[in-house]
Amino acid sequence: MEGDSVIIREAEAYGDGTVTQVEIEAALRWLAIRKDGTPLRFLRYAIEEPASESALALGCLVEPTGVLVVATPESRAFAVWGLIVDEIRKLGSGDASRRRNTLMAAFRLSSVPAGHTAWKATLNDRFLQLIDLPGVFGDPPPITATPMHKAWRRAVAKLADCVLRKLELLRRDGREWLDYIEIGRSEAGQPPRGRLVGGQCGDTGYRAPSPGAQPVFLERMVVRVVMHRQMVLRRTTERDVVAREDGVDAFDTLAWTGWPGDSSELPVKAVWACRVVARPPAWPGDPTVARLRFRKVLRQGERYYFVSETWDGNLEDWHSWIAVDVDHHGIARGIRDEAGRPVAGLTIQVTFDPHCLPEACWWYAEQTEIERLRRPPAGDPRLLEIGDGFVEHTFPEQCQPRGNYGIAFRWP
Repeated sequence: MEGDSVIIREAEAYGDGTVTQVEIEAALRWLAIRKDGTPLRFLRYAIEEPASESALALGCLVEPTGVLVVATPESRAFAVWGLIVDEIRKLGSGDASRRRNTLMAAFRLSSVPAGHTAWKATLNDRFLQLIDLPGVFGDPPPITATPMHKAWRRAVAKLADCVLRKLELLRRDGREWLDYIEIGRSEAGQPPRGRLVGGQCGDTGYRAPSPGAQPVFLERMVVRVVMHRQMVLRRTTERDVVAREDGVDAFDTLAWTGWPGDSSELPVKAVWACRVVARPPAWPGDPTVARLRFRKVLRQGERYYFVSETWDGNLEDWHSWIAVDVDHHGIARGIRDEAGRPVAGLTIQVTFDPHCLPEACWWYAEQTEIERLRRPPAGDPRLLEIGDGFVEHTFPEQCQPRGNYGIAFRWP
């Protein structure tokens, strides 16, 4: 799982999404009555062995995770397991809920009743272990598992309905799969792998930002570039940021295209939810900074979405790459929804001049100027299809603070 990252592909790749509550309930029941292993084991086996009995029984649960195209079978299993665990924890009115406790026993969740060290093998024996829960199934407690089986019938139907509704939402927006991977890992006693929670990254594998880094983390950044011949004509950037401290009210960007006039005439435009404030260079010859001022002051962990644009009126400099310098706290792993839209992480889209197409195009990550200009060999997965002049790449890995990421091209 080390270095595991996630991209979502189109829905046709894993089915049309037609699934019923009856199918979900049947899969959950099959999972609960296994005697020779945990649910996580069977979920993973269903993914690894598509022709197995587990795959036949659990297909409606595991097939939607097929959108996680670079995730390991383990991660996909954790995602489904995390979804089930999360929905179980939401059911019932509290710790004394019959439905919740019955489901916890059925699926062997980590909260084993006091006096027991582990869940027993059969579903009925696990239900009998619930007799020791004070007051949940009556006082005095029952002497058989009949009340638990009654609660189970109602609870598994309700759980199936909740899981089905959540799967329908995930098909439209798959970003929550990352949260479910972390929930599944936690329930299985595994360490976290770095899903952003509440704007904080914790032990996520991001390196420390520089002392002067901008105090934001980017959950999504989409850079759209329009080329004129071999020059950048326009660059539009969408950002979904999370404040890393209180009082964040702006984002600084370089007027990287250059401008010979007054600093108040910066080639930077506020497109949405921000306004441009020029910051003159401290020293002659230094680049001018455009400060994109937000419409509100953010508290730590608060999110904000804004759009800016830069353009070049001179069109004198030809370009060999489109670069993104991470001068903040990093960018999340890339995710695309079922329609192919970028919904998380860094995505760069380039529209080339149809009269001036490059002969090769590729993406790079954390490379020197010399390295990024080296064309990858034929068949290298970094090479991008130019086609009719539209090139796009979503970076599946985390974009690290102080790193440089982009798309490079070679002109004829």
